[in-house]
Amino acid sequence: MVSKNQIKVITGLQQKKLRHSQGLFTAEGAKVISELLHSRFALEQLYQSEPVFTDIPAVPVTAAELKKMSSLTASNNCLAVFRMATDDVPAEGVFTIVLDDVRDPGNLGTIIRLCDWFGVKQVVCSKESADVYNPKAIQATMGSMARVSVFYEDLEQFLHQKNNVYGTFMDGGNIYTSALPADAIVVFGNEANGISDKIAKQVQRKISIPRFGELQKAESLNVAMATAVVLSEFRRINPSGS
Repeated sequence: MVSKNQIKVITGLQQKKLRHSQGLFTAEGAKVISELLHSRFALEQLYQSEPVFTDIPAVPVTAAELKKMSSLTASNNCLAVFRMATDDVPAEGVFTIVLDDVRDPGNLGTIIRLCDWFGVKQVVCSKESADVYNPKAIQATMGSMARVSVFYEDLEQFLHQKNNVYGTFMDGGNIYTSALPADAIVVFGNEANGISDKIAKQVQRKISIPRFGELQKAESLNVAMATAVVLSEFRRINPSGS
């Protein structure tokens, strides 16, 4: 059985302030939960309306109760509460995606999933970027946050004196004729405004994804789409390694 107070606590985790004050976050669905169960995130409690996980202690709930706890429009048959993990510091000398004020949690989650697909192990975000523990971000990762570390840093300090810092701009050099080294740091900007002026000063080389076709009327690419193209090109040049 689950009490009304427990439901209130769980729904409260949809708010960033309450998530971080308690160090807890929620994940929904068998796929995401199963990935996180085999990761650095410790399970606090599992709730399920059907026997999805039979080898883990779980609190049985009704579908109606689970719907009240869920942050999704269409709730799943299981929801888990996990404890946040503390990653040390970003690794040096590895390919790194940097997000400058990316606000949409769905974009953040998709970028994490893309990094997992292409074997990139860390994402560094500005402190103004979306919270990785936002339920929408968690769902968009589809469990990939189990293998990709996300850090929140002062980007000016983080990028200061770093080498091979690339930035994505509309007027940058053609990515298909650029050589992205294995230790490149690639910065992506805010969905509406791109890379901020203060972070642009830290960029050593501008790159761009060229438009093709006769009309070339498309204004821009979504930040997650752009990340997919850059990661694909990076792996074409660097087919192995981190």
